[in-house]
Parts: sequence; structure tokens; C-alpha cells
Amino acid sequence: MKALMQHPSVHVEEKTYKCTECNKAFITKEDLMKHHKVHTGEKKYKCTECDKAFITNGELKQHWRIYTGEKPYQCTECKTVFQRKETLKQHQMIHTGEKPYECTECDKAFITNRELKQHQKIHTGEKPYKCTVCDKAFMKNGDLKRHQKFHTGEKLYQCTECVKAFVGNRDLKRHQKIHTGERPYQCTERDKAFITNGLLKRHQKIHTGEKPYKCTECDKAFISNGVLKQHQKIHTGEKPYKCTTCDKAFITNGTLKQHQKIHTGGRPYQCTECNKVFTWKPNLWRHQMIHTGEKPYECTERDKAFRTNGDLRKHQEIHTGEKPHQCTECDNAYITKGALKQHQKIHTGEKPYQCTECDKAFIRNEVLKQHQKIHTGEKPYPCTTCDKAFITNGHLKQHQKIHTRERPYEFKSNATSEILLLMGSKIHSPTRYEESDFIRSGYFYYILVLFW
Repeated sequence: MKALMQHPSVHVEEKTYKCTECNKAFITKEDLMKHHKVHTGEKKYKCTECDKAFITNGELKQHWRIYTGEKPYQCTECKTVFQRKETLKQHQMIHTGEKPYECTECDKAFITNRELKQHQKIHTGEKPYKCTVCDKAFMKNGDLKRHQKFHTGEKLYQCTECVKAFVGNRDLKRHQKIHTGERPYQCTERDKAFITNGLLKRHQKIHTGEKPYKCTECDKAFISNGVLKQHQKIHTGEKPYKCTTCDKAFITNGTLKQHQKIHTGGRPYQCTECNKVFTWKPNLWRHQMIHTGEKPYECTERDKAFRTNGDLRKHQEIHTGEKPHQCTECDNAYITKGALKQHQKIHTGEKPYQCTECDKAFIRNEVLKQHQKIHTGEKPYPCTTCDKAFITNGHLKQHQKIHTRERPYEFKSNATSEILLLMGSKIHSPTRYEESDFIRSGYFYYILVLFW
């Protein structure tokens, strides 16, 4: 009878029982008494498996299901099971599309009031949960707890398929989809699927061109807030992740981990098509596109497509003629920052790539790799017409011109005299014809043909 008398107040939302400690109010006296325990800290229901304690017996029973694995509440739409009835109700809103909690600042809506409150902190900038080890702050207590595990090194969630362990259960579940091959989030534009909804949403911005996160220091914009924050460290010069083997430091922990593989020699990412191994996972993905022929980034000016967005951007600068990266030593300018850095090594004389077989050193790692083939005798580019093989594809192409009789550099008179004149000008007037021009012109290769 008492419960029946209290029931109508649910419909009229009458909350007559007010807490004297805070401004919360409750429909029943029992709810108020339960709430008081939050202020007193009283938690008399203790778990026998761990050191956690709870205010109510119902909360203890829900917690106990973690150990028993019991999930009594099942969704009728997708057969997913849950430990709590409240979680099932929230899940069902995904199927109905219901989002009753609307933000007054923007047009976003949420399934739960808690999600709305978390979202509102974006507008207020509130980050009440501060790390005591570093100066980072977080919107959610869960994010803080997860962050603190990076300091302690604690990884309780172990994958049963491989040796990896994770800070949170959510990270473990996401990782396990790699082993199962499960990718439930499908792109409607292309034949791509993703492990998480977040990755799908991020990918869809490639098609829409949406970049809502803008840098206040420069005119760049980004798909996600995380990428923007990483970019901003370029302006601040912040590199918090330091290598313990050498003196290098990095903007992100992921970049540091990738760098450390240089010291360990680890190449954990293997292509299933050709067995090539890679230090970095993005390099494997890029390489696999060679086998699939996939080129998702299309140029709007020409009928060209590229494997990466970076390659597309580089190509687009050909149309605009833009070379934003200027050398401070000379008047050369470059399309990419990487090309500028390579060029600057000419001025500094820096040759960081040392051959272990001889005393030669090189500006670029690619040139070192080609050079090392001299020592190994490797010649991966064979001629299909004769039995010769070459170290580089460029040398093979030059050689094939012998068979096709192609002469892209036409001689005005006798070829031998022209070569001798050219060689003489090289000896007596080096400034007129640089060695690189000499080799690039094709004359050098023609000498080899005549005399060898």
C-alpha cells in the first residue's frame, strides 16, 4: 500500500525529500537515505573477491556479475546481453534512434543524461579530474584513471590470442577484433569497414572533406581534435616522449614506440601476399595497396589517384606551382618539408646513413640501401631480353634502350667525338657540366655501352 501511495509522485515528478548537504531532491525517503551515504562514505556491502565496497546490496549484486559472467538482460533486436537492466534500456535506444537529452549550446543530442553532462564540458572547458603526476586534466574520472595507468605501467587486461596487454577492458575488446576480423562499421561510400564507430566517422570525413578542428596558429584544419592537439605541439615545440637509447624526443608516444624499433631492429608487421616485413604499421597498409591496387585519394584536376592523402597533397602542389618550403642557404624551394630537409644536408654536409661494409656515408637511407647491393651482389631488376640484371630499376630502363635502339639524346655528329668533347669539357670546365648532369643526360651510360 505504501509503495502504491508513493507511485503517483513518479508521474508528477514531485521530489519532496531534499538533501541537506547538497541541492539534490528525491521522490522517496528511502532514496534520500541511500543518497546520504554518499556524503557519509558508508559502504557496508563488501565484495569477497576484491576490495570494493558498495552503498546498497543491489550495487554489490550487479558488481558480483563481473565474476560470475551473468548477463540476464538480452536485447530482442540484436541478441546482445547485459549485466544491468539500465544498460539494456540505454542500448535499445540505439535501435530506436531515441536521444532524449539535447544540448542547449549546439544541435547534438544524447541517449543518457550523463553523456549530455560530459558533452557540456566541451563548451565550458571544464576538466575537473587532474593527474597528480603530470599537469594533464580530464573531463571524466574514468579517463583520469586510465591515464594514471600509463604512469604506473599497469596493464591488467591480457589478450588470450597474443602477448599484448592493455590498460582498459575497452582497449582489449577493440584489439580482439583484429584477431576475429570483425569490422561491424561499414562505409557507405567505399568498400571499407572499421573496428569502431569512431574510426568510421573519422574516415567519412575524407569523403565529406569536413575538417572542423582548426589551428589558431596557422591555417591548417584537421579531421579530429586529437590530430589538432598533436599538430599544436609543432608550434609549442613540446616533445614529451623521450628515447632512452638516444637523445631524440617525439610529439606522440606512438612515434616514440615506432622510433625505438630502429634500435631493437624489430619489424613486426608482415605482408601476407609477399612476406615483406615493416617497422611501421602504416607502411604495411600503404604497401598492401600495391597488391590491391587501391588508390582512394583522387586528384580533381587530373585523372590521377594516390594511395595516401600526403601523396595527393604533394601532387596538387604541381598544379598550383606552390613550393612553400624555402631553403635559407640558397634560393631553392620545395613542395614538401621532407624534400627541403634532404636538400639542407647538402649545405651542412650531413650524411647520417653509414655503410657498415665500407667507409662511405649517404644523405638518404634509400641511396644507402642501393649502395649496399654492391656488397651483397643483389641485382633484383633483370632484363627480360638478355641475361643481365641491375641494382636499380633506373639502370634497367637505361639498359633496355640498347635493345629498343631508343636514343632520347640525339647526337649532332659522330657519337664518339661528341662523348670525348663532353668528357673534355667535364675535365677542363667542371662548372659548365656537373657530374650529376653528366650521368643524368644518358651520355655516361652510352660510354659504358661503347667501351664495355
